[in-house]
Amino acid sequence: MSLTVHPTALLSILDHYVRRTDVQHRVIGTLLGTRTPTSTPSPSIPTVVNVTHAFAVLHSETEEQVAVDGDYHRAMYEMFLKGRGESIVPSGTAGAGVGVGPQGKEGLSIVGWYATGSSEGSPAGLGTFSALIQNFYEQETTPFPAVHLALDTGTEEGVGAGVRAYISSPIGVYPKAENCVFVPIPCELKFHEFERSGLDLLLASSSTPSNTFLPTSPLPALHTALVGTSDALNRVLAHVQGILCGEIPPDPALGKYLWTVLGAAHDEEGGWATALQDTVMVSYLANLVRGQAEVAARLALAGGA
Repeated sequence: MSLTVHPTALLSILDHYVRRTDVQHRVIGTLLGTRTPTSTPSPSIPTVVNVTHAFAVLHSETEEQVAVDGDYHRAMYEMFLKGRGESIVPSGTAGAGVGVGPQGKEGLSIVGWYATGSSEGSPAGLGTFSALIQNFYEQETTPFPAVHLALDTGTEEGVGAGVRAYISSPIGVYPKAENCVFVPIPCELKFHEFERSGLDLLLASSSTPSNTFLPTSPLPALHTALVGTSDALNRVLAHVQGILCGEIPPDPALGKYLWTVLGAAHDEEGGWATALQDTVMVSYLANLVRGQAEVAARLALAGGA
């Protein structure tokens, strides 16, 4: 089992952390996403959990006790789906998967919870209170295990920024809600291509003195994109030349990926030549139209004189 987190969810978590009160050591919230089912080793456990959204949940935490507002959590989930034009599909109906709890019509459901910081003393911030919160979310995601996402913001002394993911396993002869062990699972960050421009803008703002960066006009942005594309093509060309010269061992998986990205079809010969001819023809026609427009403009001026 593994976890994939998208930037939208991370930004929601960080925004929640920034807006916390002075007395809050950490904030928690609900993770929303989809699950990829598998037939092995167990049909009830998905292989990949994709976290695409998150929202904050009210909770109170002291040295003696912790409490999560369950009604607020469910109301926020319903409001989130209504904002997307969806509605909750109860389990067992035609719109829901087999054995799956309530979810949106597009398959968006509660997959777990997140927390920031390490307020329980341990380096991972996992203790009795986290086990109790985990038990609450286990009831929301049954029959699937709830995923816990621990986000280190890097603001605490001696703790670097990072993201970790866990699932829980009960321990003891007579398991209790507060008795469980958190088992780490692989976690990776993933973004779609249409999210790249926004992430690049955020990265550019981190290098400025004021941590702000205004969006550029379309032409400079296009120039930056073309320069980046040119650099990427140069790196690919150098890699391919290294393979041809025998300096770099070939990688079939990388070759297939480049073949797919560059758009060359397996059953077509001369695909690049055809595309180049189309580009040259379009350029020729554009120049021809431009020339005719200039001639017409000069004739109009001559006739007016």
